[in-house]
Amino acid sequence: MRSSTAARTRLPGAVLVVVLLTGSILGPSPVSTAGEPDPVGVWPLSPAPSVVQRFDPPSSPWGAGHRGVDLLGHVGQTVGSALPGRVTFAGMLAGRGVVVVDHGETRTSYEPVAATAHVGDLVSAGGPLGSLTPDLSHCPPAACLHWGWIRNVDDVYLDPLLLVGAGPVRLLPLWGDRPGGSGPIAPRSVSPYAGWRPLVEVVSFSPAS
Repeated sequence: MRSSTAARTRLPGAVLVVVLLTGSILGPSPVSTAGEPDPVGVWPLSPAPSVVQRFDPPSSPWGAGHRGVDLLGHVGQTVGSALPGRVTFAGMLAGRGVVVVDHGETRTSYEPVAATAHVGDLVSAGGPLGSLTPDLSHCPPAACLHWGWIRNVDDVYLDPLLLVGAGPVRLLPLWGDRPGGSGPIAPRSVSPYAGWRPLVEVVSFSPAS
């Protein structure tokens, strides 16, 4: 009986040793820790807009999908850069104004926009790029900003909402209150991206006045 009692007494300590050894072998859990950086971007529209259509990446380079997100805005609203960077394109493309900002490892795109920024301009996060226009809107008759995020090395499209840690996303039912409408759309949420690191090279500069 004494040996059995002693064994039971030693068991919690033995279990603790096994747990500690297992943790040291396998390494830390991949779950995000408090020391990891927060999302680095800002919404291109202020205040934080409603998301009308989410990111839906294509299964192939030429496949169907939605290569970005659509954000509800209003005509003339200021569009800002989600990240600091350099403007590499500002002009008309396929009938709408487009602005592209390079951030080092990635770039972001904004359309339809009447650009006030010029190619070569350095912009800060939130720095103005132009104003939202109704041209070829993704959600007519409303004005929407189509916001894209692309990895430069292989031109893979990424979900821009990761840049702002969007968490639960409220999808706006544009036509939910019209006669015969189907009512509000149930909210959908963005899954947590534990351990995600922004694919952004921080650009150091003094923003132009």
